[in-house]
Amino acid sequence: MKVLDSVSRKLLKCNSYFCLSLGLFHEPLVKKFGLTICLGGTCVNVGCVPKKLMHQAALLGQALSDSRKFGWEYNQQAKHNWETMTEAIQNHIGSLNWSYRVSLREKAVAYVNSYGEFVEHHKIKATNRKGQETCYTAAKFVIATGERPRYLGIQGDKEYCITSDDLFSLPYCPGKTLVVGASYVALECAGFLAGIGLDVTVMVRSVLLRGFDQEMAEKVGSYMEQHGIKFLRKFIPVMVQQLEKGLPGKLKVVAKSTEGPETMEGVYNTVLLAIGRDSCTRKIGLEKIGVKINEKTGKIPVNDVEQTNVPYVYAVGDVLEGKLELTPVAIQAGKLLARRLFGDHLEKCDYINVPTTVFTPLEYGCCGLSEEKAIEVYKKENLEVYHTFFWPLEWTVAGRDNNTCYAKIICNKFNNNRVIGFHILGPNAGEVTQGFAVAMKCGLTKQLLDDTIGIHPTCGEVQKREVF
Repeated sequence: MKVLDSVSRKLLKCNSYFCLSLGLFHEPLVKKFGLTICLGGTCVNVGCVPKKLMHQAALLGQALSDSRKFGWEYNQQAKHNWETMTEAIQNHIGSLNWSYRVSLREKAVAYVNSYGEFVEHHKIKATNRKGQETCYTAAKFVIATGERPRYLGIQGDKEYCITSDDLFSLPYCPGKTLVVGASYVALECAGFLAGIGLDVTVMVRSVLLRGFDQEMAEKVGSYMEQHGIKFLRKFIPVMVQQLEKGLPGKLKVVAKSTEGPETMEGVYNTVLLAIGRDSCTRKIGLEKIGVKINEKTGKIPVNDVEQTNVPYVYAVGDVLEGKLELTPVAIQAGKLLARRLFGDHLEKCDYINVPTTVFTPLEYGCCGLSEEKAIEVYKKENLEVYHTFFWPLEWTVAGRDNNTCYAKIICNKFNNNRVIGFHILGPNAGEVTQGFAVAMKCGLTKQLLDDTIGIHPTCGEVQKREVF
């Protein structure tokens, strides 16, 4: 197996993990058959791992505040050191990368640090950072090149703004920050930056967390606002101007309303763009071998076995059209693809009822359909929605909000009240949601929830509450 990454060091950092994960998951198959070349990946370097660790840094700050109510006494005012945090996180990421390379080497899997592009059928040209070119041929190819952050296309954006790819290894504290966007990446970054004590504003063009349940999304935003994060709704930046150089410097942002002629200006130390990502499919020679892509999005259409319109070319991960952009989904799809190609297996990746969590200050976990999507698919009169607020025991002594954490399930009344959507807003939402996701795979119903004895006292027992 040849693993080909981007020509630029920055893109390589972003696009190394999934290839390595593919190699680790598929080592026996790869070693045995040696037929597949893969391009790409995201999570370890500039995604899930550093994001979750910075989220944890913010949670620890809240825990420090809570600890006084539990009897902890300390005189010094706690403060956060950005450089210490980023150094520790980058060291951890470095150790993960090293362990992956060692594992690949042990299994005799070749790792090629180069920019790969198709030059003809069954043939790829790999160009390294020195400009040296090497060609590779293979019977089958897997495209897993992932995505890169999108820019606004306005004056000053590429010169002065950063993206989440830059944030996690930023060598200096970003200071007063404007986050542009309302995606889960935008809200997660805004959340942990505010959690470590920074002044944070989020500029939102339309709705929060598009594609997620909107009731839950608004509750996420409301909690963030109540805890000091400012939101500028219905505005988009039109210019970013540097006022002062520095680390960080000072930037002036001019924005306009999406609903009228109103404009506004603000001064920030850092402007973080989180407005979406673009698929890395346009410059890898797909047109030379006839692989079709969506011209607007760059996404690759595939069939139910991740096969493109060119039979020997497959694709997995964020580049797929109409599939969830989540690392575990990509890993699962890649693992099952390798087994089908080389291991005499037939199992396909199931893209239905995939759980996920948004690691905002108050975590939001979900699995299945949003209420909006459920109404679109099943009609409102065929649904029953059960919901409740809850107060985690850990929050009681600390005196934290008692009407904030929230959960709901959406059931199909005419299919034995089967649960088709699960949503929870509260501490450790990811840990709670994972268990419910398994149950939903097994056909969870409201009656089964009612019959299940909860673990007390936990957030996971929320399904036993009266309203639920």
